[in-house]
Amino acid sequence: MLPEELSLLAASMGEPPFRGKQLFSWIQARGVVDPSAMTNLSKAFRERVASVDLAWPARIGQALRAADGTRKLEIVLRDGCAVETVLIPERDKLTQCLSTQVGCAVHCAFCRSGHNGLARNLTAGEIVAQVHLARAAYLPEETLRNVVLMGVGEPLHNLENVLRAVAVLEHADGANLSSRRVTLSTVGIPRGIDRLGEATHGRVALAISLHAADDDTRAFLVPGAKAGVAEIVEALRRYPLPSRRRFTIEYVMVKGVNDSDGAARRLAKLLAPLKVKVNLLPLNPHDLTDLMAPDDDRVAAFQQILIDKGLSVFLRKRRGADIGAACGQLLAVRPSS
Repeated sequence: MLPEELSLLAASMGEPPFRGKQLFSWIQARGVVDPSAMTNLSKAFRERVASVDLAWPARIGQALRAADGTRKLEIVLRDGCAVETVLIPERDKLTQCLSTQVGCAVHCAFCRSGHNGLARNLTAGEIVAQVHLARAAYLPEETLRNVVLMGVGEPLHNLENVLRAVAVLEHADGANLSSRRVTLSTVGIPRGIDRLGEATHGRVALAISLHAADDDTRAFLVPGAKAGVAEIVEALRRYPLPSRRRFTIEYVMVKGVNDSDGAARRLAKLLAPLKVKVNLLPLNPHDLTDLMAPDDDRVAAFQQILIDKGLSVFLRKRRGADIGAACGQLLAVRPSS
């Protein structure tokens, strides 16, 4: 709930509205959900608030730590479903990958997350809870710097809950995350991109999981994405991108599928009208795909073609692969029937 909604709750309990702002700050800035610990609230109000279920709608299950310091946390939801969230350290700053759905309807050929299809959307509270629950895995010197909606699920298929979660996380009286530090990763849904732009005025950074510059290859790699690549480009051209900002194009490289010189040239031509940087991600292997990554020479040749065409191109470091925390390796679990 946002502060104004908690103010209405406080008023319904006979308290002044500013108590709602205090309650929001305890929950969202400090991560405190036990009313008895909210020391600047009156005892009577704390007792009333105790009748409301403030507990996070999830808990941490299995927690794994990779050799490079990356941490993967299983987030177990109240209905028995589970998703995963990942903490990626860079010195004393953390980037957290948040899940937005249990499963995924897109079913990318290289990704574990959609292997069992879509079970359900996460609520805004379940998305926000991942941030607060993950604090238990911070090192003493670490702070959260970036949030990427890039875990299990397609965020634009759950846009209303995602927008509410972002509003809560960015609120100055809560976690106070800068909108410049929030990135949404999508396979590219033009109507959803338009709605996101209208709702946030372009403040949320966009990463597009493109993976191919032609529709046939993309249909093989991303079978649940309905829009053609030209439609996605047009949607990005409509997006109210702030000055000095760029779109991120995510491109998982798959051996023999989208890693040829011709594929690189087609990609450069497709992206020419846009302000972009390209992240190349050689496929991360896992137990649910037979696809493989290209060898290093092929990746380097592909990258050089894009650079020669004037694009900014980065080879994404593989993080957390030894614990199944790298891109494409996260999994969602449904409760057993």
